[in-house]
Amino acid sequence: MKSQHAIKLIATYTLLTWATATFSQHSSTGHGAGHPPAFPASPYAGQQPRDIKSLSATQTEDLLAGKGMALGEAAELNGYPGPTHTLELAQALALSDAQQQATQELMDRHKTDARRIGAELVEAERLLDQAFSSRQITPSGLKNHTDRIAQLQATLRTSHLQTHLQQTALLTPQQISRYAELRGYTAGAAGVAPGAPSSHKH
Repeated sequence: MKSQHAIKLIATYTLLTWATATFSQHSSTGHGAGHPPAFPASPYAGQQPRDIKSLSATQTEDLLAGKGMALGEAAELNGYPGPTHTLELAQALALSDAQQQATQELMDRHKTDARRIGAELVEAERLLDQAFSSRQITPSGLKNHTDRIAQLQATLRTSHLQTHLQQTALLTPQQISRYAELRGYTAGAAGVAPGAPSSHKH
């Protein structure tokens, strides 16, 4: 009888020890009573101090500088050169003086246009952000803001793509093919693997 009683005491002690350890573990990880389970932070966490919530500082700078931001890829990757890289490759493409001058003028006009539209787009995003932050946003106001932003985005992309069309018209078929080779878009490219992504600037 004494032996059976001792066994019961040992079993009870073991059960209590296990329960205490389990409770302590749950409490330390925040999953015990009164501690809700932890959730991963939003990927947007830390972006609250942005001047314009929908634009990073880099995106804002690129828009104001008239940079390509990959808006011309539909043209660039389908065989329509852009002026920036055409000028960079002027010697390899054997551009004539007339071609080089026309390309420079095209790029200057485009940069001026892209910077203007980019500045308008940044301001439109700022107004949308302010409407939300001031709690003054309404359904009709929201549509006006987003319609304006969409219009500017389309206008900016058109400007980038139109520039590629105009640049292509300034080049010969041989120069266009050579451009594709030098940029790594076709087999036999110099120093670049075929299909390698480009840092598109126009």
